[in-house]
Amino acid sequence: MFSRDEIERYARHLVLPEVGGPGQQKLKAARVLVLGAGGLGAPLIQYLAAAGIGTIGIVDDDHVALSNLQRQVIHDTGTVGVDKVESARRAVTRLNPHVRVETHALRLDAGNADALIEAYDVVADGTDNFETRFLAADRCEALRRPLVTAAVGRFDGSLTTLLPWETNGEGVLNPRFRDLFPEPPPPGLLPGCAEAGILGALTGILGSLQAAEVLKLVTGIGEPLVGRLLLVDALSMRFETIRYKRRKAPG
Repeated sequence: MFSRDEIERYARHLVLPEVGGPGQQKLKAARVLVLGAGGLGAPLIQYLAAAGIGTIGIVDDDHVALSNLQRQVIHDTGTVGVDKVESARRAVTRLNPHVRVETHALRLDAGNADALIEAYDVVADGTDNFETRFLAADRCEALRRPLVTAAVGRFDGSLTTLLPWETNGEGVLNPRFRDLFPEPPPPGLLPGCAEAGILGALTGILGSLQAAEVLKLVTGIGEPLVGRLLLVDALSMRFETIRYKRRKAPG
């Protein structure tokens, strides 16, 4: 059941035939784990909270720095020095007190990944390093948890959704993350945003798209980006989608 406040708050969802009351109930019951409360995680968390996701788990071991504020819009000047998970929790509470936030002030690693991922229905990865991305993808596949994963560069980004234990319309298993990226690049090959820079608004675009994918997965509407990689070029404002398939096993 929804309170009067919730009915008014979610009114624009409730009038959508594709969402309506049943869809909003699914959102309220959902548990979504967000990896990273940085550039991608900031708009992602905000839109999940605004949409009424019942429980949002946030994983991040960093604290807010002044240089984050050019793109990590869930944080503000007053939270510089505060743990990012705590800063994000405060922002969510201000935005939507009906949302429960579970903070995990740690780095996802092989020792804690399974326990964290297994406790949620959907995982959204907004981290900025390949080690965590590959770990999240591998463990989400093993635990059968949908994964929405995005990455950004200086002016470009990408997004895909992974359900590798399910089959497509032709009865073929959906692709894995490693079908798209077989192995992580060597450490230090690609510069981070501190060295290369990044257009702040780009993270807002990709993080918002991630949120849309999560909401589609939870409510069961639309066509998620399974087997499709969305490429965004902010300089030309071009969006392209490429298809990728599951690789055949050697031999």
